[in-house]
Amino acid sequence: MRILIAEDETVLCEQIKRVLTSEGYALDTAHDGEEAAHLGATEPYDMIILDLGLPKKDGISILKEWRSQSVETPVLILTARDGWADRVDGLDAGADDYMSKPFYMPELSARVRALLRRKSGISNPVFKKGSIEFDTRTKRVLMGGFPVELTSQEVAVLSYLVHNIGRLVSRTELSDHIYEYDGDRDSNTIAVFVTRLRKKLGAELIETVRGLGYRIDSD
Repeated sequence: MRILIAEDETVLCEQIKRVLTSEGYALDTAHDGEEAAHLGATEPYDMIILDLGLPKKDGISILKEWRSQSVETPVLILTARDGWADRVDGLDAGADDYMSKPFYMPELSARVRALLRRKSGISNPVFKKGSIEFDTRTKRVLMGGFPVELTSQEVAVLSYLVHNIGRLVSRTELSDHIYEYDGDRDSNTIAVFVTRLRKKLGAELIETVRGLGYRIDSD
């Protein structure tokens, strides 16, 4: 899952990036409003963390611009402002959630997970299919009750397919959502990751539709 952090406070931005990267997300960053507006409108993010007080263009203006362009990516706004009116303005502009600075990183992580589940229509954070259990919070995988070791890339592919359960996902879409903006996106490696997942979790978990992509059935 790929997330944009639009935050001009460098230290805070790096703290958020470090925490979310450790949880398996692909992270891009923007430090001013113009860059954030461009990336949010042109890149296929699964979620955006947006500071309202960005230089060059403020967060409320960016958010209104995205929504007017039919950008439906979930947005969590960050604000250092104490007034309730700013939070109301952000939510009315199209934000899905908000946090006031300072905040605790575990709460930010929990809100990120909740927004991603809401976007995908997932109510239970633990995906279960047959003998497979995948906890979307901890990224832990069990098969028949025993832990299965997956690489970070394998977890990223599995997580994206689970969050898009029942939908056919192309190799290109997968590579767009598991690699960062500057990452080496080779859609051919997706087939390698899927093959490894099948060997570890069973061939029946992920369906291949030749020439189109992959899918985990919702049944």
